[in-house]
Amino acid sequence: MYPLFVCEGTNVRVEVPSMPGVFKLSVDEAVKETEAALKDGVRSILLFGVPDSKDDSGSAAWAPENPVQVAIRTLKEKLPQVILASDVCLCGYTSHGHCGVIVDDEIANDVTVEQLVRIAISHAEAGADIIAPSDMMDGRVKAIRQALDNQGYDNVAIMSYTAKYCSAFYGPFRDAANSSPSFGDRRTHQMDPANTEEALKEVALDLEEGADIIMIKPAGPYLDVIARVKAEFMCPTAAYQVSGEYAMLKAASQNGWLEESSALLESLLAIKRAGANIIITYYAREAARLLR
Repeated sequence: MYPLFVCEGTNVRVEVPSMPGVFKLSVDEAVKETEAALKDGVRSILLFGVPDSKDDSGSAAWAPENPVQVAIRTLKEKLPQVILASDVCLCGYTSHGHCGVIVDDEIANDVTVEQLVRIAISHAEAGADIIAPSDMMDGRVKAIRQALDNQGYDNVAIMSYTAKYCSAFYGPFRDAANSSPSFGDRRTHQMDPANTEEALKEVALDLEEGADIIMIKPAGPYLDVIARVKAEFMCPTAAYQVSGEYAMLKAASQNGWLEESSALLESLLAIKRAGANIIITYYAREAARLLR
């Protein structure tokens, strides 16, 4: 699965400085990139939005003319065969950069879940095949599943960021999505890197609430978690090779320290060997070409 960052405007293709070969794309450019990915053999896309305007509540996230919603509608019209997943979170849309609504200097879980449901429904209305909530709020899978079913979107799947660790490997992504928190960090809702038992509890909860696919993020530093989850639950499992993992391989290869093709395939093989059914990676196109 190939992540794309969609921004406003036309003919926009701006490289992310910390992620060589990854771009912020306007909708028209995202269509071109998806067409190229399909030719390479990549059939699924994960969309992230990069809006021009933000506010305290992240209200642009559920606007019908938000770049993600426009991209979903456009891609479904032009390339109906592509499987479209859409990230559901507020961090890229809030002026403070946190994943939820701030009340009294803390993230308000239940208020945030209400906003996440609005985002999920707007993506389903646009035509998304998979809703991917990445916020790590409690109870959001159940709320989104109920809302989708009530609105007649019972065939829209949920790929939950179930075990999303508070990781040092997200930095380049935040550069791409302009989503760094303006104060504090995300340790209140993302998982402690030292804790594997919590991942099993989170997976059980998300499956009970209606998740169709669970995700572990990051992938490479948490292969043991992927393996434990797969062995315990035998459920559809995704793993996200995140921006920092990609950036490290890129930097090492550009400096001549690693042979890029071999290193990227070995890293993906490790994730697959651990038990992932779906690998989300910025290397999706290159990997597909190498594996043909």
